[in-house]
Amino acid sequence: MAFNDLLLQLGGVGRFQQIQVALVVLPLFLLASHNTLQNFTAAIPSHHCRPPAHSNLSEDGGLAAWLPQDRQGQPASCLRFTSPQRGPPFPNGTETNGTGATEPCSDGWIYDNSTFPSTIVTEWDLVCSYRALRQLAQSLYMVGVLLGAMIFGYLADRLGRRKVLILNYLQTAVSGTCAAFAPNFPAYCAFRLLSGMSLAGIALNCVTLNVEWMPIHTRAYVGTLIGYVYSLGQFFLAGVAYAVPHWRHLQLLVSVPFFAFFIYSWFFIESARWYSSSGRLDLTLRALQRVAWINGKREEGAKLSMEVLQASLQKELTMAKGQASALELLRCPALRRLFLCLSMLWFATSFAYYGLVMDLQGFGVSIYLIQVIFGAVDLPAKLVCFLIINNMGRRPAQMASLLLAGICILINGVIPRDQSIVRTSLAVLGKGCLASSFNCIFLYTGELYPTMIRQNLSIHARTLTDTIRPEPHRQTGLGMGSTLARVGSIVSPLVSMTAEIYPSVPLFIYGAVPVAASCVVALLPETLDQPLPDTVQDVEDRRKGKRRQQQREQQKQMVPLQVSTQEKNGL
Repeated sequence: MAFNDLLLQLGGVGRFQQIQVALVVLPLFLLASHNTLQNFTAAIPSHHCRPPAHSNLSEDGGLAAWLPQDRQGQPASCLRFTSPQRGPPFPNGTETNGTGATEPCSDGWIYDNSTFPSTIVTEWDLVCSYRALRQLAQSLYMVGVLLGAMIFGYLADRLGRRKVLILNYLQTAVSGTCAAFAPNFPAYCAFRLLSGMSLAGIALNCVTLNVEWMPIHTRAYVGTLIGYVYSLGQFFLAGVAYAVPHWRHLQLLVSVPFFAFFIYSWFFIESARWYSSSGRLDLTLRALQRVAWINGKREEGAKLSMEVLQASLQKELTMAKGQASALELLRCPALRRLFLCLSMLWFATSFAYYGLVMDLQGFGVSIYLIQVIFGAVDLPAKLVCFLIINNMGRRPAQMASLLLAGICILINGVIPRDQSIVRTSLAVLGKGCLASSFNCIFLYTGELYPTMIRQNLSIHARTLTDTIRPEPHRQTGLGMGSTLARVGSIVSPLVSMTAEIYPSVPLFIYGAVPVAASCVVALLPETLDQPLPDTVQDVEDRRKGKRRQQQREQQKQMVPLQVSTQEKNGL
């Protein structure tokens, strides 16, 4: 808390904090665009087989003579006749017009370019037997997010947040631009994986740098601001994708701004918390005095000295030297429970979230409209979540958001697909609940783990949410548990392939997981208005304190019974 007192003396949320927060948060506006970009760059337009090169459509009876029809009377997407047919549709209850044999589309496909002039699907024919490659591209992007969180989170603890941010901005700009000019699908996947890596580093270190320069009482507001910026980014993606439907142009448009972010990021001030936790008190003093000057607190800055910092930051310096082992997560019963429960929550939230937002074409309405609606629902959902978190507590907000989201998705799985309005409404409600769950778990996880454990888990995993608590080594806050959030986002696109078995199977899976996770929340303690733990012992004391409180309540209830018994005996 001593560092927080220093920030308050130097202006609290002053001019420096306002400017740097704005500049650091701005790139997060495009983070949503990259995370769900493949909804538009990998959209699947209606398509059918291309007739053989030797065919003569005028003599064969037109294109329809080569195309079987499904039961809805639409041309089959993945089959064609081996020879032109002129028979009526569905003879004897079959699913083709004519009795001729069919074959795969060996000469490629013809696509409907009215909505999507060009996507990676139409350019590299990722349909029919190659359809799984489309989901593979998104999963590889999420693999990059996981690797980037691990690598750049580790580097940020060693090199500092500012240096890693500068590198991430440049890598995102270069890899995103290269993806727009990728000559083939493997090269596209490689550049998307690199983009996922750098964007994970940006998400992590942007929030870290912001929170570490903000007073503790503003942490919930910073987290909410970040959530709203991400939601506004979804609006931006819908508008830009509608205006720029060509996938290469769209990919380029959301990547080029990172060159500008790279340029102005050189003016960021490195986190003084990181300096102090690294033992660089001279750089800590210089950074704090510079912030004091920007905030108009020159006198307070002049009063700072090495002796004052050593006295004020004694606790932080001591903790930096005595970090706990990551194995404490499995050795200590209290931490083991936290780790397992939070891992389940992270996996369920991310798994169901990306299951919904990466299947916009499955709702039967305009993909641009559903993108706008999905972005709009976040605004009231996150506000309601913010109010519940700060008034009723973290646990009820987390439990309700996951349970309601799972129920909405499960109900959607049994509603006929022709009822697009009902299905879309349930999906929007479920998506809003999952967005609320993300907002809640951002804060909840940071408040549950002790500082010494948060500081020593950087090698395992990081996400955007590892940074809500303003402590040294911020991005190590969620550690191994948050790794499963990335695993959930990797597995989620692959689960959609089970639709080949039955169309509603993915929805049943996406819905069952958050419902099961909502039950796990009951095993976690409430952190509203509770002191934040710094050590493993603090977590143990919190659990023992809860037990002692329950025992005292039971004793209070027993006292009236004992008194009444004594009165009866006396009578």
